[in-house]
Amino acid sequence: MRLSRREFARLSSMALIGACAPRAAHASTATAAVLEEFPYRDVSLESALQLAQLQSTQEVLMGLSEDSLLKPFRQIAGQPAPGANLGGWYNYNPDYDWHRDDAGFAPGATFGQWVSALARYVAISGSPAARDKVLRLNRLYAATISEGFYERNRFPAYCYDKLLLGLIDAQRFASDPDAFAVLERTTAAALPHLPRAAIDRELPWRPGKDQSYRWDESYTNPENLLLAWQRGAGRRYRDLAVRYLDDATWFDPLARGENVLAGKHAYSYVNSLSSAMQAYLTLGSSKHLNAARNAFAMLSAQSYPTGGWGPDEKLLAADSDELYRSLTATHNSFETPCGAYAHFKLTRYLLRVSGDSRYGDSMERVMYNTVLGAKPLQADGRAFYYADYNLSGRKVYSSHRFPCCSGTLPQVATDYGINAYFRDAGGIYVNLYLPSKARFTCGTTRCSLRQSGDYPFADTVAMHLGTSAPQEFAVRVRIPAWASNARLEVNGHRWKGAADPGSFAVVARRWRDGDRLDLELPRRLALTAVDTRHPDTVALSCGPLVLFPLLPGDARPRPTRAELLAVRQVAPQRWQTRAAGAPLTLLPYVAIDAEPYTTFLELAG
Repeated sequence: MRLSRREFARLSSMALIGACAPRAAHASTATAAVLEEFPYRDVSLESALQLAQLQSTQEVLMGLSEDSLLKPFRQIAGQPAPGANLGGWYNYNPDYDWHRDDAGFAPGATFGQWVSALARYVAISGSPAARDKVLRLNRLYAATISEGFYERNRFPAYCYDKLLLGLIDAQRFASDPDAFAVLERTTAAALPHLPRAAIDRELPWRPGKDQSYRWDESYTNPENLLLAWQRGAGRRYRDLAVRYLDDATWFDPLARGENVLAGKHAYSYVNSLSSAMQAYLTLGSSKHLNAARNAFAMLSAQSYPTGGWGPDEKLLAADSDELYRSLTATHNSFETPCGAYAHFKLTRYLLRVSGDSRYGDSMERVMYNTVLGAKPLQADGRAFYYADYNLSGRKVYSSHRFPCCSGTLPQVATDYGINAYFRDAGGIYVNLYLPSKARFTCGTTRCSLRQSGDYPFADTVAMHLGTSAPQEFAVRVRIPAWASNARLEVNGHRWKGAADPGSFAVVARRWRDGDRLDLELPRRLALTAVDTRHPDTVALSCGPLVLFPLLPGDARPRPTRAELLAVRQVAPQRWQTRAAGAPLTLLPYVAIDAEPYTTFLELAG
């Protein structure tokens, strides 16, 4: 999918809007006001798909042996290490050889992400058992802290970043009173073994180490360092964040509009754009905002219609055939949980500072066409890693046990609720249409908004308002850019305000308990070419959903454009048409199990 120059310019120049939100406690430079995220505790998920992923990942994390989780840390520290190896990448193997071994690639790397996900779940659910597990894990980890962990690890900056996030999330969301003290000890152990500044991936920086030690990601660290400073961990974290901002080779050229994406490791460099957003929000750096905004436009120009990007974990050259060639060259199309985690953070930041609904469109597309269809994380370490957009695709588990994507999937699942809603002093923004309930206050009035409906498998969303007293505020609802003829009704009567595609429609009125707001988004069918050079290699979408044709046997249908656009929805998650006289079934990504499928079809004639 390619952006026109005009669309690139629009994405690159999204204007900031005024809104009320709490300021960062330690911000040194004022920035424009931003939309406020909802606290985890104030959004309750009721959507079956998202809730199932949240519950299944938490069950796995709660069931993991604590001795197994601590084993690599204890082994490296020379301490007794009872219990079984967890397995796969998580193991510690002092004789690991990256040419031949798989297990032992990244010992302990996902520990901090799992603590983070558990802590966020505590904030969502109030679960005493989850909080107890977070506190126990942090105490047990604290007894293992050693410089050796970073000296012997291929990913010292990566591991430090994840441990940092786990500890600051434990402090904030699970009320761990010792988290900052443990963080100080962690930082003291890590710093002697980190580069002095951000190092481009693949560049050597550790004398005497083989190539596998070059794959660290120090350029992603500023985001969580700045969050640590904001949350009160100390000034040193702000100073470290500034030190690790990768300006010379990444943010500076991006801010100037230079496309330097080609060849970069996809997930980590997109993840680093959240560091640029934190540099804007916390330090007031408009340069970093421009870098993130421009990079997102460049990324959109090389994304699949699903919203995924980075085949074989590489960002692509602009105006190239690389995306098209990936359809036959690889099955590793999009590093799904990690990529979705980075994508959701970036679009959440950009939406908050711009108010542009199309960042929400992008978030929605990635959610339904990638990570929400991931195979469930298993207790034995089986994890979904790549979405496969090959012309002959399948959903499979990774051949690696407990890879990095086993760390980000639980974090993605905890964040669905905070992606769905935002607020400012004037009211609430409804960004994702998920059965859920958001609780908020306007002045002294307690308010709630509850969503129901089968969108995006149907056209309608119902929203029920609750208030402790009549109250004036605005409900702003995202009208996707594809959604012409959207319709809004309040208590059964047509709302006459604007509902333009690619905007937040504003329904501002005096709301009373029991009021109802109904939204209709007529989903339209659309064909999207993989790129401008191959207009007959297309994916079919219905609203935000890409519809994946199933491939029975060795047959490869070549429908006409008219045949594809004649597809009919025959069940909530099933579409059918005919191609060259034969029936063709299409499913959304969340409905695919073991069936072979394709993302793109070659049009006939």
